[in-house]
Amino acid sequence: MTGELQRSGDKWQLRFTRPLNHPIERVWQTVVDPQERQAWFPDTSIGDFDQLGAKLRFEHADGVYEPFYGEVLAVDPPRLVEFSWGTDLIRIELEPTESGCTFTLLDTIEEVGKAARDSAGWHMCVDALENSLNGTDAGPIDWRVLNKEYQDKFGPEASTIGPPPGM
Repeated sequence: MTGELQRSGDKWQLRFTRPLNHPIERVWQTVVDPQERQAWFPDTSIGDFDQLGAKLRFEHADGVYEPFYGEVLAVDPPRLVEFSWGTDLIRIELEPTESGCTFTLLDTIEEVGKAARDSAGWHMCVDALENSLNGTDAGPIDWRVLNKEYQDKFGPEASTIGPPPGM
């Protein structure tokens, strides 16, 4: 599974889709439960992801960034949650399948220059989500390797904004 980049009106959208061998209700739990979300989501998040209009606060684990805010904009348990994440719009869709469900994460961004950087990060997050559900540990993943792969895939215009601090 690799991310895809496409134009979305005057913005850009990153798309990650992964089949998961877990029931939709179980995957939904990892999306909305704060304790389970910590295993895969990039920030500590405070707020009710399953409540329309809920105010959200996001804090970076090592305090490198100031906290920032969001809001739940759409929710349809156990299939959909959409929320603002700073200036990004995150949409998580779950679709049941015979063997579990399909997890799709969409990140709508304003600046195409951060597409490679953010794709590498979301790629790691979706891997961590699957590992958490499976009770496995894939070992360390090198963000720099993924970032280079996405730079090559998306091109130089999607790679003008560099890595976050500490990467």
